[in-house]
Amino acid sequence: MGSSLDSRILALAMARMVDALANSFLVVVLPLYIGSQLVELPSFVGTTVALGVAEFTVTAELLIGVVLSLFGFLNSFSQPVTGSISDKTGRRKVFLLTGLALVAIGSAGYIVFTDYLSILLMRGLQGIGAAFTIPVTVALVNELSAEDERGGNFGLFNTFRLLGFGVGPLVAGGVVAAGPYTLFAIPISGFEAAFLVAVVGAVLSFGLIVALIDDPERTESEAADDISLTVRDPDGSGLDPVFALGLATIVMALSLAIFAPLANLVNARLDQGTFLFAVQFGATVLANVMFQYPIGRLSDRYGRRPFLLGGFVLLLPTTLAQGFVQEPLLMILARFLQGIAVAAVFAPSLALAGDLAKEGQSGSKLSILTMGFGLGVAFGTLFSGILVGFGFAVPFVVATALGAVGLLVVYTQVGETMGESATTPMAGD
Repeated sequence: MGSSLDSRILALAMARMVDALANSFLVVVLPLYIGSQLVELPSFVGTTVALGVAEFTVTAELLIGVVLSLFGFLNSFSQPVTGSISDKTGRRKVFLLTGLALVAIGSAGYIVFTDYLSILLMRGLQGIGAAFTIPVTVALVNELSAEDERGGNFGLFNTFRLLGFGVGPLVAGGVVAAGPYTLFAIPISGFEAAFLVAVVGAVLSFGLIVALIDDPERTESEAADDISLTVRDPDGSGLDPVFALGLATIVMALSLAIFAPLANLVNARLDQGTFLFAVQFGATVLANVMFQYPIGRLSDRYGRRPFLLGGFVLLLPTTLAQGFVQEPLLMILARFLQGIAVAAVFAPSLALAGDLAKEGQSGSKLSILTMGFGLGVAFGTLFSGILVGFGFAVPFVVATALGAVGLLVVYTQVGETMGESATTPMAGD
């Protein structure tokens, strides 16, 4: 088989990297912006709300959480809809461009509007925009890939995406802190500069798609008429394997996401500063960047299932260990190994879903996995803050138990791909 890199795959990966960098900017900047004195918060901040026997106070931190989670939930729940419509129409490029335009408009809106409700609306608009881009992008990677190159291409795509996501927060803090600036004799704050960077990122991605991507040729197939979510396997008594992969992706992403909300508790427990926490957080991203592509390529040769199972086997102890280690270096090691586990699960999962998707189903089928990842992150950050009240280790223990369920689901419900032998040697081997 040929192993030359398809320039279209590279263009999609680069566009996704720039888009991810711009969006991760906002994950760091928006909490700082809303918590500053520049945003007009609602009048009910500071009031106490009673829900039955429970009471809670509306704080700025709560409003920040609502903004961040709104993006995740709108993005995740909208993806099957946008993926299915894209499948029905056979249009990929227009969906990508629409989504990037919505993300750019939302980023520009933060500069214009300074009240909380408008910021909430802008973030919601961006969540819908991401729902247009993510399932369609992975569908294009799938459709432009030969079966024996699919794992490597998804590994490359995820590597670029994670590079953007990992670099964005590092740069964002510097951009905000170094402000104010002067642009064409106009003074702009550090926040406005960060929002402009996000706009430019979306515009650059837009230009890459316009210049280098066209819709694949569409052929008639009965699959394009059947794009509903399938829970049960129509050929057996268990779960549909793509749906099973979606469930496994949720618990994998949840295991990854529970760490970030516990920053202050982790630092106090390990007697460390924010720098070491940043290193620990980044260790997982670094491992993903390093191992996504090689694991994806190996799954093209040896099959998807061994890496899925191996990834979950590694995920369990590396997640559990984070709740019990007492040394900063051990936490870095646990996070790095967890990143390898996530790389071993995610790229082969996308490739396997692509193998199983019938013609005309790429958008709807692969959106189940991308939706699962988004939901896992959203629920992980939410449950982490709740469960840690019962003890520091509790979120990690619960995530490990859910990971064991994910391993069981993969082992019992997901078989190897159809088609040519997974042990076909790759060119150059």
